[in-house]
Amino acid sequence: MHASLKHFALAGAVVATLTACGGSDNSNNFVPFVPPPTASSPPAPAPAPAPAVPGAIDVKLIAFNDLHGNLEPPKLSINAPAKAGGTVAVPAGGAAYMASAIASLKAKNPNNAVVSAGDMIGASPLVSALFLDESTIEAVNAMKIDFNAVGNHEFDKGQTELLRMKNGGCAKNTALEPCRVNKSFPGANFGFLAANTVKSDGNTLFPATGMKSFTKDGATVKVAFIGMTLKGTPNIVTPAGVAGLSFKDEADTANALIPQLKSQGADAIVVVIHEGGTTTVGYNDKSCAGLSGDILPILNKLDPAVDVVISGHTHRSYICDYAKTNPARPFLLTSAGQYGTLLTDINLTIDTKTRKVTAKSADNVIVQGEAYTSGSTTVALTDQYPVFGKNQEVAALISQYLSIAGPLVQRVVGSLTATATRTQTTSKESVLGNLIADAQLAATKPAGKGEAQIAFMNPGGVRADLAPAGDGSVTYGQIFAVQPFGNSLVVKTMTGAQIKAVLEQQFNSGANTVSSPRVLLPSKGFSYTYNLSQPAGSRISNMSLNGTAMTDGATYRVTMNSFLATGGDNFTVFNQGTDALGGDQDVDALEAYIKANSPLTPPATDRITVAP
Repeated sequence: MHASLKHFALAGAVVATLTACGGSDNSNNFVPFVPPPTASSPPAPAPAPAPAVPGAIDVKLIAFNDLHGNLEPPKLSINAPAKAGGTVAVPAGGAAYMASAIASLKAKNPNNAVVSAGDMIGASPLVSALFLDESTIEAVNAMKIDFNAVGNHEFDKGQTELLRMKNGGCAKNTALEPCRVNKSFPGANFGFLAANTVKSDGNTLFPATGMKSFTKDGATVKVAFIGMTLKGTPNIVTPAGVAGLSFKDEADTANALIPQLKSQGADAIVVVIHEGGTTTVGYNDKSCAGLSGDILPILNKLDPAVDVVISGHTHRSYICDYAKTNPARPFLLTSAGQYGTLLTDINLTIDTKTRKVTAKSADNVIVQGEAYTSGSTTVALTDQYPVFGKNQEVAALISQYLSIAGPLVQRVVGSLTATATRTQTTSKESVLGNLIADAQLAATKPAGKGEAQIAFMNPGGVRADLAPAGDGSVTYGQIFAVQPFGNSLVVKTMTGAQIKAVLEQQFNSGANTVSSPRVLLPSKGFSYTYNLSQPAGSRISNMSLNGTAMTDGATYRVTMNSFLATGGDNFTVFNQGTDALGGDQDVDALEAYIKANSPLTPPATDRITVAP
C-alpha cells in the first residue's frame, strides 16, 4: 500500500474506534471547540491528490534451463550476429558471470522474477557432481532466484536425495559423502515446482505452482508459475529413483490448475516446463523457423489462457511467437540453451484494469564473461556484446570447492593416441561409447559367476568427448566429465533371446522410435545387424560373439551400468537378467582401462551393421 494511503487508512481506523466507544449517552460526548476562521487566517491547504493508479505494470521474467552444475565456464561460445555482418563467436557461461548477468537484468526493473526450467543439477562436471551438486545449489542460492521446475536429471540420485537438495541436511543417500565442504548444507532458498510429479497419496512431490505479486503506485498484479518436468521422466532415469511416483500429462496438468490460479488473482500464467523443441535458426532469431519436437503436442493442448511457456530439456535456444504456428495458442515460447551460456530476458505488460497481458517480448542474452582456449582454438571477448564481471560471492564459493577437487581433477590417468568422440555414425555407434563398453567388459571379466562376455553402454550416459592434451594425456577430471553419474557396474545372466529382445527395444520402446532410436553401444567381440525395414520384433539379426553365432537358448554374462540394470532408458528386458553381481564404479572402470592400455588407441565403430 502507498504510504499516504496507509496513513489515511490507519487514521480512519482510529476514528472508527473512537466513535464506537462513545456509547449512546450524548451528554458524555466531548466536542472540541474549533474557532471560526478570521479574515486574516490563511485558507486550509487542499488535500494532496491521490496518486494516479497506473494503467499497466511492466514485469520482467529472467529464465534459464539445463544448467547441469556448470559452475566453471564450460568453454562454449554462441555464434551471434556481428555488427559488420556475418557472425562472431562470443564466449559464454560460468556461474559467477551468470549471477552478475541476472543482477544486471534485475536492475532494469524491480518487478522481476527469476526461474529455471529444470536440470539445474545432475549430469554435472566434477566440481558439482563430486559434491552431490551441493555447490550448484549454493551458487544458485546466491543468485536469488524464485523457482526451479524440476527436470529429469534432478531425479538422477533418487527422490530422497532430491528432497535433500531442497530441504538441506547431511543425510547420506548415495555412495558419495554429503556435506564434505559445507557441514550444514542449507538446501535451496528458492522453490522447487513439480506439478505433474504425483506421489502415491495423490499429493505432488513439490508444490505445483508459485505466485509472485508486483506493485506500482498502489496497483498490484500477480504472475502465476506452473512448474513441471516431462511425463517421460520414468523412462530416462533410474527406476528405483522414481519408485512410487507418477508423471502426469503436462498439458492436462497445467490446464486443470489454471482456474484455481485465476481464482487466486493471477493476471498472467507462465508454464515453466522441462520439455522442449528445436528450431533451424539462431539463438535469438524471432522467426522460430523449423520449430519441431516433443513440446509441440503439449503447446497445442494448452489452455490459451497461458501467456508464456519457458522450456528446456533439448539444450537448444529459441524465442518463438507460437501464434505464428498456431493462432489459437498465442504463447510466447522460450528456451535459453544450456549450461548457463544464455539468459532469457522476458518482458510482460499487464493491464491493471482488464487484468490481462497486453504485450510480451523476449531476448536471449549471452552470458559473456571470459575468453577461453580449447585445443587449438581461442575464443576472445568481444565488445560487440555486453561483458559481465564476476559475482565475488559466487566466485569465492566455486573457488572453495575447486580447491578441494583440484588435485583430483588434474591427476593424469593415462593417454590416448586420438580424441574419442560421442559423434554417432550411421549405425548410431560412437568411438567413445564403444571405448566405455570395452572398459566395462574388462572390469567385469573376473566377475566370479562366469566371466562377463558382453557389455552395453547407454549413449545418454556419455556426457563429453575425451580429448587428450598435446602430449596425449587425459585427466581424471576429463573422464569424470564423460561419466558423471556415479553408476556402478552390474553383471547379469541373459539368454540370447533376451539380448535380442533388449536390442529390439532400441527402436520401439518408450521414447525410442524407428526414426530416432536409442542404440546401445556394444563391447568388442559382439556384433549384430539391424534392419529398419523389418517389423518390430524382427529387426535384429546375425548376433555374433567372438565370431560365433549366438543362439536364443544359450546363456551369456552381460555387463551394464546400474542405470540400465533396473530398466533405465526403458530397456526393461534388462530386468529379466538373473544372478546379478555388482562391480566397480563406471568411472573407475574407465580409468583402469585407460591406464592399463596407455597409450590407448580409440576403437573402431564397426560392431553394428545397418542392413540396406
